[in-house]
Amino acid sequence: MDIKDYIAQWCKLDYILPEDIPNIELYMDQVTTFMDQHFSTSKRYKDDKTLTKTMINNYTKNKLMPPPVKKKYNKNQIYLLIYIYYLKNILSINDIQKLLNPLIEHFYEPSSVSGTIDFPGIYQSLYELEHEHHYKIIESIQDTIDLAQSAFPDLEGEDQTLLQNFAIIALLSYDIFLRKQIIERMIDNLYTPSKKDSQAKETEK
Repeated sequence: MDIKDYIAQWCKLDYILPEDIPNIELYMDQVTTFMDQHFSTSKRYKDDKTLTKTMINNYTKNKLMPPPVKKKYNKNQIYLLIYIYYLKNILSINDIQKLLNPLIEHFYEPSSVSGTIDFPGIYQSLYELEHEHHYKIIESIQDTIDLAQSAFPDLEGEDQTLLQNFAIIALLSYDIFLRKQIIERMIDNLYTPSKKDSQAKETEK
């Protein structure tokens, strides 16, 4: 099988459909089962867990999401866990907290300051954007493969394949590194507390 065939197979979008998010509150075991079932194809190894009880408890402890009420998790908390699942692979707990806390503050409750959009609406919009962007990502990866496979033209056979595969991985890794740098700079510059907020916290002390 050609490397591009593998990429097409591996790039299948594993995403929880908006209509599949439960409308009822779930206990912890039900939450972990739900996540495992819907993200099963994104696991590297069969026995890998998407989110464990310990992870979820730590997310609550670190204020990435509100705690459960009477040991039950509502729909908005499921949305947050889905975001955390994706973000935790590239960002620190501190950075995820900086990203999610403003969302919780402005849109978590129906009577939010915004009043125009809620968590289901945000999730639906992101779902549509990510589906549209998914195909552009695949095209970008295929362009990277073409570039890497043009390298080492003086070699042939196993040596050439070895180095071209290494080049693909190196270029994709550089891509991820650069994007991660941009994400971290955005968080540092766009998600820092305003002077007004900082003064308000100092007054509260």
